[in-house]
Amino acid sequence: MAAAPEDPSLAELGEWQLIERLASFAPKGQFIDDAALLSATGTLVVDTDVLVEGVHFSGATAGAFDVGWRAAAANLSDLAAMGCREAQGITVGLVSPGETRWSWVEGVYSGFQACLERYGGVLLGGDCSAGMQRVLAVTALGRLPSGRTGQALPIRRQDGRPGDLLVSSGAHGLSALGLALLQGSAEVDRSLLAQPLIERAIARHQRPSPRFDAVQQLEGSRPAGMSWRAAGTDSSDGLVAAATAIARASGCRAVLDQQHLPIDPAMAHLPQAQEWCLYGGEDFELVLALEASWASALVAVLAGSSLIGRLEKADSTTREPFGWLHADHPKASGREGYQHYKHCAANAP
Repeated sequence: MAAAPEDPSLAELGEWQLIERLASFAPKGQFIDDAALLSATGTLVVDTDVLVEGVHFSGATAGAFDVGWRAAAANLSDLAAMGCREAQGITVGLVSPGETRWSWVEGVYSGFQACLERYGGVLLGGDCSAGMQRVLAVTALGRLPSGRTGQALPIRRQDGRPGDLLVSSGAHGLSALGLALLQGSAEVDRSLLAQPLIERAIARHQRPSPRFDAVQQLEGSRPAGMSWRAAGTDSSDGLVAAATAIARASGCRAVLDQQHLPIDPAMAHLPQAQEWCLYGGEDFELVLALEASWASALVAVLAGSSLIGRLEKADSTTREPFGWLHADHPKASGREGYQHYKHCAANAP
């Protein structure tokens, strides 16, 4: 009898052996079916992302471990953007061609596991199926914290008001720089970049961090006696897209201050720095709209955060939900953030 291959394909492995192997990444007895057992108390937040090979990840820019980490982190970031301080766990639906090797799947699930160990939560369950293309459908679950009176403390896009200040939890554009470096783009001259910046940019793209820490600081910095009202989202589709989403949902206009864009100082000299900051996406920072005193208090305690603009009243003469303070770069003001169907159509063969 021929020995089993050390790295079998999924077709050679079979569904049940695959599930048995995947169960090793979950708590004992948890990964047993297509459903997950969950003890739910309080306000539950549920988020789902679908990641498609060739659209959201590529072997040219991310190894299997990085694919798993990014998939988990993207979903955890959405929980943070809703106000969760941590994740309870994730479920994963895996679609992959039969010739996919087990080593790739193992790498992906190792990435899931490592991200969860770092930021909280466990693999709760999932499903797997054969298909023509690699797809990961990830659902993350978390709970909202409660205030002193027991009420939930959500972050919602629609809760912004005119006069709120916009806060970025960290620098933007690093992930786009990291992607350009990994792709070997001719736009980037490595000789102009310090090695620590190169390493930081690639790490930001391959292994982003959900900003649960910012949510913790958000509650702690709320001025005494101020009721809870926090608007926000994450910047997975870019800084402009995040600010615009808050403005649209809140019936306001977002105005960014071009003199205070959250660009990492080490990359500020690059000609693409502003474009990547505004439109690059996948930095997974939080963009928040808060009452002015709360916004200032948060920036005072959250390292790397900054005030980047404000919300203004929208009226009948306001055509766009986005504008500028101190703008001197007209080309920057007409673009949109990442939009899946438009970008996929534009890049179709």
